Amino acid sequence: MKRTRVCDLLGIAYPILQGGMLWLATAELAAAVSNAGALGILSPLAGMEADGDAANNLELQIRKAKTLRGRPFGVNIPLDLRESGVLMDVVLRHKVPIVVTAAGNPELYTGLLKQMDVKVLHVVSSVKQARAAEASGTDAVIAEGIEAAAHDGFDEIPLFSLIPQVVDAVRVPVIAAGGIADSRGLVAAMALGAEGVQLGTRFLAVDENIAHPNYKQAIVGAKDTDTVITCRKLVPTRSLKTKFTARLLELEQSGASAEEIRAFLGYRRNRRTQLEGDLSEGEAYCGASAGLIKEIIPAAEVVRQMVKGWQGVIEKFL
Repeated sequence: MKRTRVCDLLGIAYPILQGGMLWLATAELAAAVSNAGALGILSPLAGMEADGDAANNLELQIRKAKTLRGRPFGVNIPLDLRESGVLMDVVLRHKVPIVVTAAGNPELYTGLLKQMDVKVLHVVSSVKQARAAEASGTDAVIAEGIEAAAHDGFDEIPLFSLIPQVVDAVRVPVIAAGGIADSRGLVAAMALGAEGVQLGTRFLAVDENIAHPNYKQAIVGAKDTDTVITCRKLVPTRSLKTKFTARLLELEQSGASAEEIRAFLGYRRNRRTQLEGDLSEGEAYCGASAGLIKEIIPAAEVVRQMVKGWQGVIEKFL
């Protein structure tokens, strides 16, 4: 399989990253991905109680990851989390080698992280954001299309239109995210200039993910039309079509204000869906790739299948 600048930057064998799923990206999942030669990512809130302390939880996950993994791992920190500064302090104290930032201004912490020799990747959804991230000193950008699960960019640019434009605009490596679940997506993204891919939904439906079985099975059973974008008055968000999203769409279509929509969503309500399996009471984040996912397998098998399938996809066009 082709080795890219992303492999050298992150110290990994294959240019494949696991997405930092907010409530789900535990040390066990990250270790399984990293030990397969890709890059596992921790989330500060993974497995945490709804009223838990994010900094304490992140410290616990980092300590676990250091005992479980044999290769590099990273931490995902959304910059819109109110605890983002405290979480960065935890990352620096524990000498985490890689940080993925999103949902905010990359200038906020990139300089500090770089001073401490941390590799910084920032999630972007437009050329303008990619240029800003590069100017702030990030080592790579993750170009995320509207196909991705959870919060997406306001411009709703499809990934395969976004990749080549970002690649043309910046010099740092570009990692593609959104709607990729197998080696076909990997080859296609790299044909457009990406030097790696990030998978979220595919690594949700794996043995090591702590997501509730109801949530995993809903993804495995989904077809191509079973995701929907909601919350355009807040942040466009892709989830499975459920009774909850149906009620949410009705509220939005009735002309509800952003404040009313926010009140309906509630505080950390998506945790109830993801960890407790109640798909009728919260958002079941899911990418458009759900229709490609037919079984729950080990995380290492996801990596193995992508690497093994790489050459077969290429040979079809030789």
